[in-house]
Amino acid sequence: MNKLLQGKKGLVLGVANEHSIAWHIAKKCWEEGAELASTYQNEKTLRFVQPLFESIGSKFYHEMDVTREDSVQVVMGKLREHFEGELDFIVHSVAGGPKKGELEGRFIQTSRQGFMDSMLISVFSLNVVLKETLDMLRNRDAAVMTVSYMGGERVVTNYNIMGVAKAALESNVRYLAADLGREGIRVNCLSPGTIKTRAASGIGAFNQLIEHTAAHSPLRRNATVDEVAKASLLLLSDWGSGITGETIYVDAGFHITGVDLPIEEEKDRG
Repeated sequence: MNKLLQGKKGLVLGVANEHSIAWHIAKKCWEEGAELASTYQNEKTLRFVQPLFESIGSKFYHEMDVTREDSVQVVMGKLREHFEGELDFIVHSVAGGPKKGELEGRFIQTSRQGFMDSMLISVFSLNVVLKETLDMLRNRDAAVMTVSYMGGERVVTNYNIMGVAKAALESNVRYLAADLGREGIRVNCLSPGTIKTRAASGIGAFNQLIEHTAAHSPLRRNATVDEVAKASLLLLSDWGSGITGETIYVDAGFHITGVDLPIEEEKDRG
């Protein structure tokens, strides 16, 4: 039986360590036959990610600063040579920007720079990468996937500016899908539930958030990172060929809940 991504070439952005969602997606794509290229944030990150890239036989991994268009241009130029001008999918799992303490306390206290950086890193970075890879993706039934969170749709305590950025990211996906569909490029968003990652550690009272979402989701647990990675295969493979502009939740159903009161089951009166 053929693997879902056999013969496809993919780029994964945002691998930070072995716990990151981007890494689990990358590994799952590799298991399904994809040839992968990756970027990492800086030299400090390299010592964590290099063994991961090597474990899946990746021959292309470069440092890239998504806030600098010249950095993106240089690395994507090298990628064009490496993949001989062909690219079948992109996984964008990049987020950041808030200043220290801006994911706690009052949202109104968000700094101008923190707001701008969050939008640049978490949202516009997708556009910058797509502009530099468009010639590689065009007319290949290509797939682009980014990663959001429920805080982009509903208020989540201590998520603050990142919630606003995720809302912008999801809207960005819809506009990109409409713009690039004529060239055979699908653009979608995956919205995982509450999962322990390095990025999530910056959210105040995160352990309480994990306990709350597990207790109140329809499945009475949190989704796993492996479940998120498996869901990504739908959006990146030919199985999702008719899906674009969507945000798909993988959160054990938590996003559908409203008021979830504990109701005792009525005893059988016989």
